[in-house]
Amino acid sequence: MASPTFPPAKDASTDPSPSSVPQAPKSSYTSALSPLTSAFSRFSQWRKSFDLPNPGTVENLQKEVKSTHLTNFMFDGARADLTKSLSMNPAFQVTHSFILGSQVSTPSYNFGTVFANNDMFVQGSVDHEGNVSARMNQGWAENSITKIQTQISSQAGHSMIQLEHDYQGQDYSLNAKAVNPWPADLTGIYIGSYFQSVTKNLALGVETLYQRPTPDMSDFTTSYLAKITSDDKNWIATAQVQPSGILQATYWQKLHEKVEVAADLQLMASPQRRDAIATLGAKYDLRMSTFRAQLDSTGKVSALLEQRFAPTFAFLVAGEIDHFKNAAKVGVGVMIESSTLTPEEMGMPPQH
Repeated sequence: MASPTFPPAKDASTDPSPSSVPQAPKSSYTSALSPLTSAFSRFSQWRKSFDLPNPGTVENLQKEVKSTHLTNFMFDGARADLTKSLSMNPAFQVTHSFILGSQVSTPSYNFGTVFANNDMFVQGSVDHEGNVSARMNQGWAENSITKIQTQISSQAGHSMIQLEHDYQGQDYSLNAKAVNPWPADLTGIYIGSYFQSVTKNLALGVETLYQRPTPDMSDFTTSYLAKITSDDKNWIATAQVQPSGILQATYWQKLHEKVEVAADLQLMASPQRRDAIATLGAKYDLRMSTFRAQLDSTGKVSALLEQRFAPTFAFLVAGEIDHFKNAAKVGVGVMIESSTLTPEEMGMPPQH
C-alpha cells in the first residue's frame, strides 16, 4: 500500500497571507501625542460650532472712530497732492506732495510711489531733505500677512525698522511686532497681542509691550482690551485699560447711511498725573463731498470739508479754533489725480 502524501508545510517567510505579514510597530511618539491631537480636534470642532466672528486686529480697534474724527486728517497752511496712475493691474502710481505755510511744520516736498498686486503692497517716499521711508505688506494667505516698515533719516535717532506679522483666525487675531530689534543683546521694542471673540458681540484681548532700550534697562507693560459690536454693526464701543491708571474708551455709531458720530475719552489717573480729554466728532458723506467736525474738552473746535468737483479733482478747506489759547489755524489744499491709461485699461466703458 502506498503511503499517504501530505502537502508541504508553509514557510512563514514566504507565506503571503495577511496573518503572516509582519506589521510595522506603531511609533511611540505618535501614540503619546494621539490623545492630545484628538482632544485638540474635538476642541476646535466645539469652537467652530459657536460660529463666532473674527474680532479684527488690535491695531484697528478704533478704526471707525479715527475715520470719523479729524486727528488723522487735520492740516494747516497750503498743501497739494498730485497723483498719477501708470498701471492698474498691478497697480502702480506716483505722488508729488507739497506743504507750505504751516504753523507746525516747515515747508516740504515729498515724492512717493505705490505698487500693489493681489499678494503684495509696497509704498515708498523720499522728501526734500533726503529722508526715506518705505513699507511692504506680503500676504502669504488670506489670513496671514507679514509687514515691514523702515525709515532712514539724516537726524540722529529718527531711523527705525519695524517687523510685524499678523494672523487672523476664525474667531481670534494674533499679532507680533518688533521695533528696532537687535538680536545680539535683545534691545528694542517688542509687542504682542491676542484678540478673541467671546460672543458674537463681545471680544476681549490683551496686548503686551516689552521695551529694552539698553541691556541694563527694560520695561514691561500689559493692557487689556474690550470691544462690543451691535448685531447690525451700527454701533461699536471699545475700551483699553492699563494697570498704571490709563483708560481709553471710544464709542462710534452710524446714525444714517451718510452720517456717523464718534466719541473718545482718554483718562489718566496715576499718582504723578491726573488728566482727561474728551472728544466728540461727526462725519457727513454727501454726494460729492465729505464734511467732518470735531469738538474736544481742551477748547478746540475744528472742521474739514473735502469737496470733489470731479472724480479726479478735490478741494479741501480745514480750520481749527483754540478758545482757551485764543489761537486759530486755517488750511487749504487740492488733490489732483491723472492717468495715462485709456478708459478700457482702467476698466471703464469707452468714451464716445
